[in-house]
Amino acid sequence: MSRQESYDVIVIGAGASGLAAATVLHAAGRDVIALEARDRIGGRLLSVPTSRPERALDLGATWFWDGEERVRTLAARSDIAAFEQHLAGDTMLQETTGIRRLTGNLIDAPSRRFTAGAQSLTTALAAELPTGTLQLDTAVTAIRPSSQGSLDVLTQASTLHAEHVVLAVPPALAQERIGFGDTLPADLVRLAQATPVWMGAAVKVVVRYPTAFWREDGLAGAAFSRTGPLQEIHDMSGPDGEPAALFGFAHARTVRPGFEQAVIAQLARLFGPGAASPDALHVQDWSGERWTAPSTVQRLVDYSLFGHRLYQRPALGGRLHWASTETATEYAGHIEGALAAGERAARAVLAAPSSTNGIALGVTAPTR
Repeated sequence: MSRQESYDVIVIGAGASGLAAATVLHAAGRDVIALEARDRIGGRLLSVPTSRPERALDLGATWFWDGEERVRTLAARSDIAAFEQHLAGDTMLQETTGIRRLTGNLIDAPSRRFTAGAQSLTTALAAELPTGTLQLDTAVTAIRPSSQGSLDVLTQASTLHAEHVVLAVPPALAQERIGFGDTLPADLVRLAQATPVWMGAAVKVVVRYPTAFWREDGLAGAAFSRTGPLQEIHDMSGPDGEPAALFGFAHARTVRPGFEQAVIAQLARLFGPGAASPDALHVQDWSGERWTAPSTVQRLVDYSLFGHRLYQRPALGGRLHWASTETATEYAGHIEGALAAGERAARAVLAAPSSTNGIALGVTAPTR
């Protein structure tokens, strides 16, 4: 028999938005649990360690920019080191007619990255939650109103109950993977089905080298390509160039046998023979991630739907709250947008008529 448990709030998804919501709710004294379908936290924040202690390379979200105060404050309070993105040097352009060197860095703008990788942000948020708050390998299969006026959240192993649910996964993924029956308004269903998934159709390739040799040649590690397989390339080296790495984006349709060899050959043409001998190569195809991308992800292209007004309104009688970066009204698609959406959803829960507000809230304030 499946077990029955009740909570004040159930958060679905343990990426940046879900963990931001969970930490705010826990700080307010709510009994909250976060359910994550993967065997790890972080969602689209995914970092791989290197041989350098506390230095990692990002296979998912990478940068943050000036004005993104939630990210900056979270990193500062969690002692997460950040550094400036390398900008100096020239850009390479690859066309069908050949390769050209263009003066200056024509791709990258001033930004910052995390020495230990962006996933360190979600690790820090998770550390603020009590043991048992996070349940991994727990996919939600259905959400439906209960006869008691709460929401039932079904997994393969249990039926849980909550006064409120925070849905911190991409709307299109939620609509495809979670059964709502006919409980959601038709216009909301259409919106969720049509909303793109940030990075959901992307393939990110990270290639690590012994040294950032391209810098010695006056190159920024930046490149455009009209022939591929990588369409744009950036320097992903750590502070002072260690660990040394390049990364680029490719279309999912190009990932086939021989893809890695084609990437290395392309980098060697762009940056010289030193690029032909990497220490490691990582391919992260987000379009193939079951808990990121719905089957329709390649067809979802209307980014004007990000932050849509319907996502700002709780559904199912005010008990279901949207909280992924796609639903943010500012910085949608960024880590900052994920934190903002999670904070907004948590505040909506706490402002609900049956809720009590006793303290000032926000992911930028320490939890109790």
